[in-house]
Amino acid sequence: MSVTDRKTQRARRHARIRKKISGTAECPRFCVSITTNNIYCQFIDDVSGRTVANTSSLSAAFKEANAKPNMAGAELLGKLAAEAAKAANITTVVFDRSGYKYHGRVKAIAEAARANGLKF
Repeated sequence: MSVTDRKTQRARRHARIRKKISGTAECPRFCVSITTNNIYCQFIDDVSGRTVANTSSLSAAFKEANAKPNMAGAELLGKLAAEAAKAANITTVVFDRSGYKYHGRVKAIAEAARANGLKF
């Protein structure tokens, strides 16, 4: 399978997911995005079109832990995302994996966020 095919397949999965889910002020969308060098997590209210809370592998708390954007870093980022959500009074979210398969780093972020009090 070529890189173009993987990108196309991910884009199709992402579009299919986004047709079905949407975030509100009470239950925002927990969006996870992964690049080759970084991981980003956002809590998005789609009704008003704004980001309620966010964290990433570029944040100061992540860098203080000397973590890397691998599996262990994804678990730490899930914990940091749950803490950011609690600070913004968010308890329930809709998980948006952005077309990525629920495996590896995406799964680690989701499970760490659940373990730290977020309800999906």
